[in-house]
Amino acid sequence: MLVIRLTRIGKKNQPSYRVVLTEKTNPVRGKFQEILGSYNAQQKTKELKADRIKYWLSKGAQASPTVHNLLVSEKIISDKKVKAWHPKKKTVEARKAKEAEAAKAAEAPAVKEEAPAEEPKATEEVKAE
Repeated sequence: MLVIRLTRIGKKNQPSYRVVLTEKTNPVRGKFQEILGSYNAQQKTKELKADRIKYWLSKGAQASPTVHNLLVSEKIISDKKVKAWHPKKKTVEARKAKEAEAAKAAEAPAVKEEAPAEEPKATEEVKAE
């Protein structure tokens, strides 16, 4: 299956990307069939070949989520943006530790604020002389 995706070409700490057409099984920095544009992440510049991208999409190529969002922002395709990344799922151990921590907090006696103690009343008796 053909896919349109980004491949990094920038230097260290200077990310820039090519938008390429490649086979899905190829490595990210591997062979590609055609360069369809470029994206500079620092300067936020996009140069895309709209006619070639539309051609390959019509032939059945799929855009990666990030490229899809770039195409929507450049109005090459009319669609909604998609979520390009998913947060990492918490491990079972981390979830259990968090639940145990919450259980300990619920078990601990709640510290109640006590009302200020009343001053003891004077019980001295006045002796009459």
